[in-house]
Amino acid sequence: MTLILGIDPGSRKTGFGIINQVGGKTEYVTSGVIRVHKEPNMPARLDLIFSSLVGIITEYGPHCMAIEEIFMGRGPDSALKLGQARGVAMVAGTQSKLEIFEYAARKVKQAVVGNGNADKDQVAYMVQSILKLPGLPQEDAADALAVALCHNYVHTGLINIAGATRTRRGRIV
Repeated sequence: MTLILGIDPGSRKTGFGIINQVGGKTEYVTSGVIRVHKEPNMPARLDLIFSSLVGIITEYGPHCMAIEEIFMGRGPDSALKLGQARGVAMVAGTQSKLEIFEYAARKVKQAVVGNGNADKDQVAYMVQSILKLPGLPQEDAADALAVALCHNYVHTGLINIAGATRTRRGRIV
């Protein structure tokens, strides 16, 4: 049994999803979105992300964390805020003694959908299908579950992500 916590970090919404790998079977455990957009400032948002993730880790006891890497799509200010959210998520994991693995969004999409350019609807549909969920998960939760599935596929050797030749410190290189 391996519980994998997937994280889709964001400065306003952080998605999380936990899957369980038992033998050759992958099971859905839980998922959701930590919404922090109503907090008055960035330090308060980061504190809420951190404390929420510590609570989730304490409640479910995952064995590792898989987190999406930063992309520079919206500009430097957005990337900096995203980096801060990623940072507190990673600290929540390391303080809980979780091994942390990082995956680029394109590689997550390639692993789950089969297309590195897939849109969010395609990712959500495949997550629903793979995990046999009764409905589509929330967008950020679907992305987090996709990150967890990607790690599961890479870790168990079910797939070899195109261009991934080896890992270094938990990162596919």
